[in-house]
Amino acid sequence: MLIDPRGPRFAAGVTAIVLVLVLVFESGWLALAQAAVFALSALSPRYSPYGLVYRAALAPRLGRPSELEPAQPVRFAQLVGLVFTLVAAVGFLAGQDVLGLVFAGLALVAAFLNAVFGLCLGCEAYLAFRRLTHRPMAARVPAP
Repeated sequence: MLIDPRGPRFAAGVTAIVLVLVLVFESGWLALAQAAVFALSALSPRYSPYGLVYRAALAPRLGRPSELEPAQPVRFAQLVGLVFTLVAAVGFLAGQDVLGLVFAGLALVAAFLNAVFGLCLGCEAYLAFRRLTHRPMAARVPAP
């Protein structure tokens, strides 16, 4: 499956805003809600709530992307985000605010880098793993 790379960047921007709110309010419940979004997105980009908003509201106004990217690295990145936000949620809900702050902060850094600079840390980790296991894949392909 190939996807428009602008969708995950939009989702990362929304995620960054949510994670700032998680940090400001030290909210385990909001971190848990973001973890649910990550879980749906890790299943498939089709199920991503933020991706649905992007495809319905923004993509028609932007036109076709110049290139597409494979969905597997993005799905892996969403899985990593799920783990980090679950740890943050458990930390906040268990009264271990430092744990929650650290993991929500790390997730925020990753979301910010993707939203602002297009640097998806989880995607890069996935591609590096593929290279290390001698199963490289193309990161992007021209759009039809």
